[in-house]
Amino acid sequence: MDDESDFVTRLIGFGLSEKEARTYLHLLKYGPKTPSPLAKSLKTYREDVHRTLTGLIDKGMVRPSLEAPTIYTAVDLDTALGAALNKQESELREMEARKQELQELSQKQRFQPSDQVSTFKIIKSMKELIAVSMPLLDALQEEWLIAAPAILTVFASLFGVNEAASEFIKRGGKVRAIIDISYQVIEPVREMISIGEEVRHIDQHGIMFVIFDKKISISAINAEIKRISLNAPVSGLWTDDPTYAQYLTSTFEMLWNQAIDPEERIQQLLKEGPPEA
Repeated sequence: MDDESDFVTRLIGFGLSEKEARTYLHLLKYGPKTPSPLAKSLKTYREDVHRTLTGLIDKGMVRPSLEAPTIYTAVDLDTALGAALNKQESELREMEARKQELQELSQKQRFQPSDQVSTFKIIKSMKELIAVSMPLLDALQEEWLIAAPAILTVFASLFGVNEAASEFIKRGGKVRAIIDISYQVIEPVREMISIGEEVRHIDQHGIMFVIFDKKISISAINAEIKRISLNAPVSGLWTDDPTYAQYLTSTFEMLWNQAIDPEERIQQLLKEGPPEA
């Protein structure tokens, strides 16, 4: 491994995506740039560079100029890594707060204990989420309910979830999904519809849970996924408690009744065109 690749690998291990790591290294190595020449140097699209720079700004690793055109400058390494570390610590504190909120909400709902002893476990990555979901899809008998942010449709398309859902539908099962449909996921959503899934749209609902036959559920404590990677961190609660699954099912039905037809949303997005960089 050469020094540049080693540097990028270490940055990825610090919580950056590969694109963020390569963009930050390029700015650090070659100095401040505007998006267009940066995109040319990195052999990618300007829109892609803009999204990556936004992520680096959010992490405190790149600083934009105030004048136009905007010039992006890499923050010095020590300061940048300190900012990235603070960001991760902040996200961990937020996850802990969400966990506490979930526990408080659970107490308010006064869930009744199931006849059988229920199991609870924490899921920590997209890889683990998909690994525990696939056997459940293979064993489904009736219905799979999904409430998910847009980016998860890309994971479903890339990592075999749609194929498993298609097989379930062919066996007579039913899949319903509530998705926050954005321009970037029009094709994955259309793929879901083409295999027989029922899909509806709600703007930025900000929630994620899935329910298998109203018995087993996975709900997110934190699912702010920023890159397409099986190692992307999530924090989710898996449980086979049917009482909790019934509670989530009631929430799903409420959202389903508020949601709109996906084609209506897609036509709106196509009319507006892709978001500006």
